[in-house]
Amino acid sequence: MKAIYTLADLKDWRKAAGGAKPPIQLGVIGQPVAHSLSPQMQNAALAESKLKMRYARFEIAPEELQAALESFRQLDFVGANLTVPHKVAALAVVDEMDETAREIGAINTIKVEDGKLRGFNTDGKGFSRAIREEFAVDLRDLRVLVLGAGGAARAIARQCAKENCERLVIANRDPEKAAALADQLRPFFAGPRVLGPVARLQSITLDEAALRFQIANTDLVVNATPLGLNRNDSAPIPARLLAPHLMIYDTVYSNRPTALVSGAIDAGARAANGLSMLLHQGALAFEIWFHRAPPLDAMRKALTSAIDLNPASLGRSS
Repeated sequence: MKAIYTLADLKDWRKAAGGAKPPIQLGVIGQPVAHSLSPQMQNAALAESKLKMRYARFEIAPEELQAALESFRQLDFVGANLTVPHKVAALAVVDEMDETAREIGAINTIKVEDGKLRGFNTDGKGFSRAIREEFAVDLRDLRVLVLGAGGAARAIARQCAKENCERLVIANRDPEKAAALADQLRPFFAGPRVLGPVARLQSITLDEAALRFQIANTDLVVNATPLGLNRNDSAPIPARLLAPHLMIYDTVYSNRPTALVSGAIDAGARAANGLSMLLHQGALAFEIWFHRAPPLDAMRKALTSAIDLNPASLGRSS
């Protein structure tokens, strides 16, 4: 099996992968896609579940997405995962999408069913399960500070709101984007709730002065920005603001601690990277494709082995 397939391969699939055994019927579509750990995770799940198919990487440019997904449909694939830069563009390509994908405005999972492309988004639920696994607490019990207002942040913030978190603050360098996201989520906070000293829903500018004021009224800080994807990136929040009472979740994962995770540990806070979110997103996708419980232990073991074996492993779980 090739390491990475292209649109040209899909158009001549019999030649490119017709002899693959078991056949390739699932894949992750992105650009770039070489870093993705989804094949290791999903192939372990397929093998453990005795499903005779394989999952592969597909390097697809933005202008090729529609043709690639049409090939998945015609070749009778089971489905696909979508990563950067295709999660928003896919909204215009699928035949149907669930309510979550529509509200978030992004798709990360596609199921090919009855000749139709059905879109889903497992980011929010995957994040919620990751927080429960890492910190043994539910979102409804937390005051959450989300850093960022892009696609990952939208999914995470919406899940926090949907689960009726104690408090939600969205911080972004562009305050208008943060405010727009907060406005979208305001209906979740409209019901009766005991009022505290600060607003339950708030948007702020991602700068030190604004963040410093929020830390005392925050339990969980989530990095949903791209900061950390490059080894020399600084942390999205200054280490001097981190405190022992905080839980820190970085959606960026690496075989080494990111600057944010390192800063949190030095401050005496609990911290985790995005590998657990990647795991639970993938497990939810497996459920969508096969209507059965995923073999979570096998998937987790495959992910851990993959990141340990590759010193250059660096990615984002959303």
